[in-house]
Amino acid sequence: MKRSITVTANGVKHQHEVEPRLLLVHYIREVLGLTGTHVGCDTSQCGACTVVLNGEAVKSCNVLAVQADGGKILTVEGLAKNGELHPLQEGFWEEHGLQCGFCTPGMIMTSYQLLERNATPSEDEIRRAIQGNFCRCTGYQHIVKAISYAARKGGGPVVAPAGPGGPGPEHAGEVKE
Repeated sequence: MKRSITVTANGVKHQHEVEPRLLLVHYIREVLGLTGTHVGCDTSQCGACTVVLNGEAVKSCNVLAVQADGGKILTVEGLAKNGELHPLQEGFWEEHGLQCGFCTPGMIMTSYQLLERNATPSEDEIRRAIQGNFCRCTGYQHIVKAISYAARKGGGPVVAPAGPGGPGPEHAGEVKE
């Protein structure tokens, strides 16, 4: 039996009927159409699916969509503001913090929470924060540099805009406020 849930994703409120067993990662990708959140392992090991849910970085393959009911979700698509990259996104670009890019959204969202809690983390604090996110390409050095870059640029919290970073009104289930 489906359940009705309401979430705010990247500043846009959505209401949908979902199966109780639907994982949040699949809700985000398949229902909301926000494909920046990646499915890597489905066992909460790799961190590619990390999003910020109610201010907490979570591996969305380990959370049911119904558990997010009433919550606020921030995905990598919600970070850019007025067409400008968030300092974390800019840092990953400028410091070559990505190669294949598969882990990048999860790394960025994990780092977002770190910078929200600690605006000036040490290299050791950055490495501890991202230890639950796997990258098979970079060796992590450039990822650490990218996060340090963002910290220097003030890469803390954003208020996600409705618009280019989030789904538009053409998406079914969007609730007008």
